[in-house]
Amino acid sequence: MEKEKIRELKSLIASRLTRPMRYYLDTCTRCGLCYDTCHAYYGIPKKEYSPVGRAEVVRRAVKKHFRPSGRLFPYWGDATALDERVMDEMKEAAFSCTGCRRCMMYCPFGIDMPYILGIAKVLLIGYGNAPEELVMLADAAVEKGKSIDEFKEGFLSVIGDMELEVQKRLGLPSADGLIPMEKKNADVLFVGLSGAHSIIHPAVIFNAAKENWTLSFFEAVNFGMFAGDPEKMQFIADRVVNEAKALGVKEVVIVECGTAYRIPKFLLGPLPFKVTSIVEKIHQYLAENRIRMKDGAIAEPLTYHDPCQLGRNAGVFDEPREILARLASDYREMSPTREYNWCCGGGGGLVALDNEEFRIKSGKAKKDQIDATGAKIVVSACENCILQLNTIKDGYGLDVEVRSLSELVAERLAV
Repeated sequence: MEKEKIRELKSLIASRLTRPMRYYLDTCTRCGLCYDTCHAYYGIPKKEYSPVGRAEVVRRAVKKHFRPSGRLFPYWGDATALDERVMDEMKEAAFSCTGCRRCMMYCPFGIDMPYILGIAKVLLIGYGNAPEELVMLADAAVEKGKSIDEFKEGFLSVIGDMELEVQKRLGLPSADGLIPMEKKNADVLFVGLSGAHSIIHPAVIFNAAKENWTLSFFEAVNFGMFAGDPEKMQFIADRVVNEAKALGVKEVVIVECGTAYRIPKFLLGPLPFKVTSIVEKIHQYLAENRIRMKDGAIAEPLTYHDPCQLGRNAGVFDEPREILARLASDYREMSPTREYNWCCGGGGGLVALDNEEFRIKSGKAKKDQIDATGAKIVVSACENCILQLNTIKDGYGLDVEVRSLSELVAERLAV
């Protein structure tokens, strides 16, 4: 690797050496308690797929370039200089981790391993070796943000078909205005995904609740976050923030996507509107009797998979369970559950990569959890989780149906 490139990468490391980062890097004793907490290590028991094994790749490079002992005595502590081989190891480490933070729940020092891997991701961006799929999707989202007016006509042309589906579901006399766009001073701005299913089910629910709402032109998913590019992450998130400000909405409701919810909820600082997940909004509508469901409509045994970014990292645990307890007469909890629930293996952008064999193996913990419940329906509230749960289902031949929570609610409204 050329000296200039090494200097450039070292400056990227330096930019990430905050006090929390130094604490995490210096405190880890390599005790190994995190090994058995990682779903990837559960399915592929190799050190490089353990939390501490991944963090060691970063720690060795930091030691070599930022610690006197690493520069003077590199073999004492395995200090490793940045080179092509190390960058390959960084990529394997960063993109075999979903950022679920389950390991953090068991670490005696609460070390945030995904935070450490943020160094690996920013180095990969600087080196030009980040996953091409994630970079391309992030670039597309940035381009849409720069020239949204050129995208509006195409987007609006498909809204009519979705409105007809909403009309059909609710038995309404007209489809006009069932998915409002660019509505000033609406109470709610809903941010969906690129698929029609992510808009139609919430639209059914919003109309049933007689919500004063409007739909965002943007998709909620943030591939800048998945790629580990802070600038693109901020730009992609700001698209929705600026749209919400321009419309003067009171609340932004995020589609079933854990990372898309966590970014505006916790990572952007104070915002002039409330941020809510669609799961919380459905729960609110039920509590206020603004919508009614066919209680007990599902007789088959059903279980719920907590999306890591919505559950463990955002605290939304009770709302989905209380909704499903009304819908299903045979609700079965996974074990372990809530903040200790196993990650499915699809988060962190991994589900968008060409890595299906890895994801099937690293999904074994989730497969075993589902098997143990005996459930025939697995519900989740995150698009990445739904995709990964289906990969696990097909990979292991599970006799289960995978459904999204808002889909189940929209299909079983008492209208």
